[in-house]
Order: sequence, then C-alpha cells, then structure tokens
Amino acid sequence: MKVALNRKGFTLCFLLLATSVCFAQKKVKKQMVSDRAFWLQQMDKMVRPVLYDLSNDSLRIKMPQVTSNTTDNKAQRIQVQYLEVLGRVLSGIAPWLQLEDGDAAEKDLRQQYRNMVLKGLANALDSNKKDFMRFDLAGQQLVDASFLSFAFIRAPWLWENLGKQEKDRLVSSIKTTRKFKPGFSNWLLFSAMNEAFLCKYGFQWDPMRVDYAMQQLEQWYVGDGLYSDGPVFAFDYYNSFVIHPYLAAITETVNKKTNGYNALSEKIKKRNERFAVIQERMINTDGTYPATGRSLIYRGAAFHHLADMAWRKALPKQLTAAQVRCALTAVIKKTLESPSTYKNGWLSLGVYGQQPAIADTYNNQGSPYLSTSIFLPLGLPSTDPFWANLPEKWSAQKIWSGEDFPNDHGVDLR
Repeated sequence: MKVALNRKGFTLCFLLLATSVCFAQKKVKKQMVSDRAFWLQQMDKMVRPVLYDLSNDSLRIKMPQVTSNTTDNKAQRIQVQYLEVLGRVLSGIAPWLQLEDGDAAEKDLRQQYRNMVLKGLANALDSNKKDFMRFDLAGQQLVDASFLSFAFIRAPWLWENLGKQEKDRLVSSIKTTRKFKPGFSNWLLFSAMNEAFLCKYGFQWDPMRVDYAMQQLEQWYVGDGLYSDGPVFAFDYYNSFVIHPYLAAITETVNKKTNGYNALSEKIKKRNERFAVIQERMINTDGTYPATGRSLIYRGAAFHHLADMAWRKALPKQLTAAQVRCALTAVIKKTLESPSTYKNGWLSLGVYGQQPAIADTYNNQGSPYLSTSIFLPLGLPSTDPFWANLPEKWSAQKIWSGEDFPNDHGVDLR
C-alpha cells in the first residue's frame, strides 16, 4: 500500500512537473516570437512616416525641419536631410526587404514596404516630383548616397525591381557625388561604397577610390580590432557606425569582381570578430551602454557592427546568436522607451528621448535614422538560430549576476 501511494505520488509529481515544463516552454516560445514581433513593431514605428510620406510625394511637406542648436549651416543641413533620411532608413531595413520568410502578417507588412520603397525611390529620382532629391548640393550627400548604395548592396531585390529609368537616374546621381572630396577620415569609405555599388551592378567604377580607402584604413588600424577614424584616435562609435560594416561589405563586393582584397579580407574578418566581442560586452545588463563620443543621437546604430555580424552569420564562436539577440533587444528597448523619443511620429535628437545638447553641429532631422541599422537581423528568417533559439543571458548579465565567466584579453591582429 505504501509503495502504491508513493507511485501515485510520484506519478502526480511527474505530471505536475511535466505540465510546468510544458507551460515554461510555451512561455519561452512566446517570448521568442514576441522578440521578432517587437523588433518589427519598433521598425515599423520608426520607418513608416518616412517611407509613407515619400511614397506619396509629401516628405518635404511632412518632415520636420530640425537641426542641432549648434549647427554650422541650418539652411544647408535642412536641404540635405531628405537624402540623409532615405539612405539611412533603406540601409537599415534592406535585409528585411530582401527576405521572403515570415508569417502572413509579416509578409503583408513587407509587401507594403516594398511598394512604398519603390514608389518613394521613383519620386526621389524624378525632377518633376516635389520630393526630388539632388545628390550634388553639399558634401554631406557623399555620406548619404553611400548609405543608399549600401542598401542596394544589401538588398539586390531593390535593384531587380527598380524601373530602368530609375536605375539610370540612380547611377547618374551616385556618380555626381564624385565631385565631393571626402574628409581624411571614415569618409574615405563613403566614396569607396559608392564605387562598390557601381562595381556590383556592372557599371564603370573607380578602383582607385576603393583602394585608397582600403589602404588608408589599414594604416589607421590601431590594434585589438579597432581603427582610428583619421590620424587621431577617438573613443567613439565610428568603428561600428561606419568602419567595420563598410570594410566588410566593400571588400566582399569588390572581391567578387577582382579578387584583389583576399588577403586583406582575412584580416578584416578576424578584426570584425574581435570587435563584435568587445561590442557585446559593452551592452550593460539593462541595455544601456557608455555614452561617449560624438553622434550619440544615432542610438542603436552604436551596435551597427554587432547587428551586421549577426545578420551576415559571421559572429565569432564566443558569441551565440541568442545572446546577441537578447542584448540587442535590450538596447532597442532602452534607446526607444523614453516618452520623448518621438515627437509627432518623428525621431527626436537625443540618445534617450529628446536631448538637444547631445546633438552635433552636423545633425538634422534625418540623422537619427541611422538607428535603423540595429534592425539588420530582421533579414534572417524566423527559423534562424538568431530568432529560434532559447533566450540567453549576454555577457554583462552573466558577469554582474556573479556567474563564473571567461576572462578577456586583447588580440594582436596586425
């Protein structure tokens, strides 16, 4: 009798445990689904006003004319903000536009965006439209033409579905930015990215503009996965905003045509991996990160590189896709949670809500939309480990909860 009771008790306990585990698994699965749903919701909230208005030829009417309080040339900064917002938005959502995966709701959302993007590009490239965008107004447009080029490199679907007239106009517009001399800094990569775009799609391109950027950035490598942004090193996020993602994309694109950077690509790959490790460790337990250096209003773009590495499935062995997903989700939540993040549907200038004093002289209403680059992993299908694997703590959470954790050392990657 005693044995029977114990068996009944064991059976009951087993059933309760199994039910509890099943419930926990469903809860975890729901959380994983909600991560992607949350990212899509935040992307849609950020991007829709831009592309909806542009597709209706009303971006210049609806987009606020905002600049930094310390801007050096308010009129010019407003002139260039339209190409600025277009290039940055498309560069960030390009991998998702390229994707075919998703449930019915996501596919419907993507189709809406594809339609808006194609209509918007047609308006931006047509001189008879109100939202026509010239590419030759100021040097800043070299920067933002390159982000638009980056979008087409990341999403061939855009090029394949663009009309012939729009293709011709785009190529001509990209070439007009050659009139601008890039600054002796990460700007060299903007020129190189435009040439990589022309190279990818079979147009006349200038190998010297690419090679000069590659060789000069190699001279500026300072060690442990970091480059100096020009002759003098600054502790800011430009290694992530521009340098690492651009170097990876440019060398990969050009190598498919020339094989000219195979040896350099191996160095870049290893440096990319090391810097990804550093980036992931910089994300605090609550999604905050050190607010140091210029261009902080780019918010989540501080982790452009980490997001790019996840999307390209190039993360180093020290980082799992799930821990990176959870870390980036925390950054998205933290940088967008302030009630003053948006004003009338448009991103404010700040890192946590509206903080005008944090903005730099070159910032305008289009500038903070580099934030979209954190959404790059939406270009991975929902079945990819980045989305499908169980949630994991990222490094800061493990360290600051007292878990034993591997030490970290700099790496010589010269």
